Amino acid sequence: MEEIDLAAQTLFAELVQRALDAEFDAEHSEKGSFIRKESKGRDYWHYQWREGKEIRNKYVGPASDASITDRVQRFATLKASFKRRQTLVRALVAAGLPTPDPLSGRLIEALWKAGFFRLRGVLVGTLAFQTYAGVLGVRLGRRPLMTQDADFAQFWGVSENIGESLEPPLTILRKVDETFKEVPHVADHFVSTRYRNARDYFVDFLTPNRGSEDYQGKPARMRALAGTGAEPLRHLDFLVHAPERSVLLHGGGVPVTVPRAEAYAVHKLIVAVDRINQAKSAKDIQQAQILIEALAVKRPAELAGSWSTAWSVGRQWRKKLESGRARLSTDTQAMLAGVTKRE
Repeated sequence: MEEIDLAAQTLFAELVQRALDAEFDAEHSEKGSFIRKESKGRDYWHYQWREGKEIRNKYVGPASDASITDRVQRFATLKASFKRRQTLVRALVAAGLPTPDPLSGRLIEALWKAGFFRLRGVLVGTLAFQTYAGVLGVRLGRRPLMTQDADFAQFWGVSENIGESLEPPLTILRKVDETFKEVPHVADHFVSTRYRNARDYFVDFLTPNRGSEDYQGKPARMRALAGTGAEPLRHLDFLVHAPERSVLLHGGGVPVTVPRAEAYAVHKLIVAVDRINQAKSAKDIQQAQILIEALAVKRPAELAGSWSTAWSVGRQWRKKLESGRARLSTDTQAMLAGVTKRE
């Protein structure tokens, strides 16, 4: 395990706090600016931004309106914060922390701004794994960070009862890349849980299956995702229960909700055993190993608790945990045994 220096850890903590505190105006990009114009002896606020090579301008309202002027002043504070966050992101990337590829960054930012994380959605998979470098203060290496997809999860019960909905996911994705299309589900061609662009980049929506096997392999309709689908998966409830906040190093930092690192590590040991694709299984183990080595030092009690929770579920889970643990390096197995007191 190689730690990042304390200065970078401090910068990451500041970035997380600033990103979570930011409340962007839904109508105005933080990259634009308000300008004050006079007309017939009165001052008016206009909003100006760049779109490609063109400068756009939109009327906002009279400067004499206290609520509008307050809004403008608040925006100025947020914009200053955005610039500071951009500086922090650049410094952290220069320090060696992982950053997503541009498309992944834009997609996650679009879903964040659309309200996905506010509606208790969780970023899972390798893009979530990337954020643990800052969370744990360790280097993650390069190979476990490679991905050509983005995975998002939400509990069906949350989606059904939260009382709000995003735009249809395809609408959000196409704002970033117009080539995204729905991939019809094999069990129901009228529902999609997966989206693909022209370069075979995939976006998947998932939901835990804590019920009957009858639900497995059949898309679940998600009310908070505008009635579109999510793929029900076993073990996913363990992963996304009680997640934590982090930030993706894109733009000014994208605040995200991700699984707790200890849950991610233990979950990877379980799902690696079920994988048919051996390359993905090996990647699961590699990610689990990196996190276990860090957590054994940084969060030993939390790692032990997550392992104990999974172990107590039942015999099938214990068999998978034992099988996954056996695929770790000898040193990592010893570290895990030392934390869990289970040989």
